[in-house]
Amino acid sequence: MLSKIFFVAGLVSIIASIVAWNLASGSGTPEETAHAERWGIFVGLWAPTFLILSEKLK
Repeated sequence: MLSKIFFVAGLVSIIASIVAWNLASGSGTPEETAHAERWGIFVGLWAPTFLILSEKLK
């Protein structure tokens, strides 16, 4: 059960990263855009951790 939760969390992290990155494109000042892009990258970095935990808990 916990393995499935981590797997779904990894997929959600990937989707959230893509959404955050796309929302950043062309909105606001260059500083706001850069911050939103960095946030998208940060959220995307969670995915490998969740997917590795999912595999280890199988």
